[in-house]
Amino acid sequence: MSSYAWAISAAVAVLVVVLIRISRAIVYVPNNRIGIREKLWSTAGSIQSGLIALKGEAGFQPEVLRGGFHFMVPFQFAIHFGDLVTIPQGRIGYVFARDGLVLGTSQTLGDNSRANQFEDVRAFLAAGGQKGPQRKVLREGVYAINLAQFVVITPDKIFAHGLGQHDNAVIQSMHELIASREGFTPVVINGSRDLMGVVTVHDGPSLPDGQIIAPTVGGTDVRAVLYHNNFQEPERFLAAGGYRGRQLQVLVEGTYYLNRLFATVEGVPKTVIEVGFVGVVVSYNGTPGQDVSGADYQHGELVATGQRGVWSEPLLPGKYAFNTYAGHIIKVPTTNFILKWEAATAGSQFDQNLKEVSLITKDAFEPNLPLSVVVHIDYKKAPMVVQRFGDIQKLVEQTLDPMVSAYFKNIAQTKTLIELLQHRSDIQTLAANEMKERFGLYNLELQEVLIGTPKSTAGDNEIENILTQLRLRQIALEQIDTYKRQQESAHTERELREAEAKAKQQTTLTQSSIAIEIAQNEGKAAAMKAEQKANEIRALAKGDADRVTIEAEAHARQINLLAEADANRVGKVGKATAEAAQLQVDAYGGPDYRLAQELGQAFAKAIQEAKLPIVPQVNVGGEANALGLLQALMGSSLRDALKGSVAAPELLTKGVETIS
Repeated sequence: MSSYAWAISAAVAVLVVVLIRISRAIVYVPNNRIGIREKLWSTAGSIQSGLIALKGEAGFQPEVLRGGFHFMVPFQFAIHFGDLVTIPQGRIGYVFARDGLVLGTSQTLGDNSRANQFEDVRAFLAAGGQKGPQRKVLREGVYAINLAQFVVITPDKIFAHGLGQHDNAVIQSMHELIASREGFTPVVINGSRDLMGVVTVHDGPSLPDGQIIAPTVGGTDVRAVLYHNNFQEPERFLAAGGYRGRQLQVLVEGTYYLNRLFATVEGVPKTVIEVGFVGVVVSYNGTPGQDVSGADYQHGELVATGQRGVWSEPLLPGKYAFNTYAGHIIKVPTTNFILKWEAATAGSQFDQNLKEVSLITKDAFEPNLPLSVVVHIDYKKAPMVVQRFGDIQKLVEQTLDPMVSAYFKNIAQTKTLIELLQHRSDIQTLAANEMKERFGLYNLELQEVLIGTPKSTAGDNEIENILTQLRLRQIALEQIDTYKRQQESAHTERELREAEAKAKQQTTLTQSSIAIEIAQNEGKAAAMKAEQKANEIRALAKGDADRVTIEAEAHARQINLLAEADANRVGKVGKATAEAAQLQVDAYGGPDYRLAQELGQAFAKAIQEAKLPIVPQVNVGGEANALGLLQALMGSSLRDALKGSVAAPELLTKGVETIS
């Protein structure tokens, strides 16, 4: 073939390609993109309303072209290429529909209860899809969406086709609103921060008159048709009867994919009721309840839990996801708390405005009395206290402060300053007993009343002077007592020293004491033994005496009898002897010769028995002396021989007298 023919063939080929391209008879769509078809002409004419041609009219067609080659009628379509919509992980995409039904008067977002297929424009519009921002959001993934019908707003990009200046401004404003609400990310409620989410719904019917917060709808059963899964499915929420506005239901820990154009979330701290407190709920929501306080309580109504008003049952210590927009929780202490009437200090959070009680005593002193009152509130009566006074602060400042101040002012008027100081304990006890009944009238329990020392006002030293005098008086009394105790101490010390000395000699004392006891015991034993011996001797002596008496009496009788007999014998012998002697005397020539004869016989007998020399060995003197010596020897011998006889001395005497 000639070069001319090649040139013609090439020109024809190029012309064909150009014609095919210009006529769009063959269209290639990459796999990562879509083709939006716009019909340029049609025998059905142009669309009469809306943007999408559903009946073959000229205009944007509902179907999109996916990746690959597509054959079409030449010169009938214009193909607009767009990107696939990509939603990153953990992100949310919002959809804005350009065509569809107009939103209702109570709507701010398009209804997706049936028209929920954003990738099928024909099905979306056939199901009654509405134009404008949609309730349904796009989660992570890739979507082939007709960008002529839908505008998809993501955090980094706006997917759309053919936006005009006006449309661009609307979409841009929508993007800014979503970003300001952090709507491109899910709601994450972290438990470590102790927060909960209070939800405000921006779509749906308005609340009925008299309601300030929308009630909970949708139930808690995940299998229920109307369960909206914590506002993540707006259509079910609205179908369950949900209202727009702040919701009673709150979000707790978790991750929630919420359409921020439908609902916004405010992080609110949970209500924590510490140990030692209860929470009295004043509910702004619910149906009007029936009073359960009883006929005796005339200070307001208490209602059941969940009803509008003051709940009769308080919340016990714990952590509660309580919607504080739907009610108010007043914490009431159930442990003893102190109220101090003292400006410089505070015993609890309720007495910051209390100060000392100004008194006027009986003797016209004006001291300031600091005092403390220990109060207890029964947790079951806490709702009554709140219903009656509003809160504990008002109870203290509007009721307890005037009552306590007036009571002690009245007491002070009956006491002098000294009595007020010295009788503080009695006054304190009296006040506690009398004020318990008064506190009971306010559903309070008075535990203790503590009175401080009266203080003088600034610049007044009179009370200090009196206190100084009392201190000096007390010091003097203490000194007297000290001296007494020192004296007792000295006495005790002396006793201690004596005791120590005794302790040192305790062994000796013990031994001597034991010896004394032994001696005493031995003495007692000896005495008893002696007494027994004496008794024995007495008995024996008595027996001997009786025996001797009897024997003596018998012997005496015997002697008497013998004496009488002997006397008779002696008498007779004597008489005979006398008669014989008389005869002998008469025979010897008289009594003198008879006596000399008998003495001579006796003297001779004595010399014979004693073996005495008759003639002395030494001769002293002459004859006269010899005769005297002889007489002496004879007298001595006669005396010895006759010793023991009564009659002998007399006879000897008579004999000597006779011899001489």
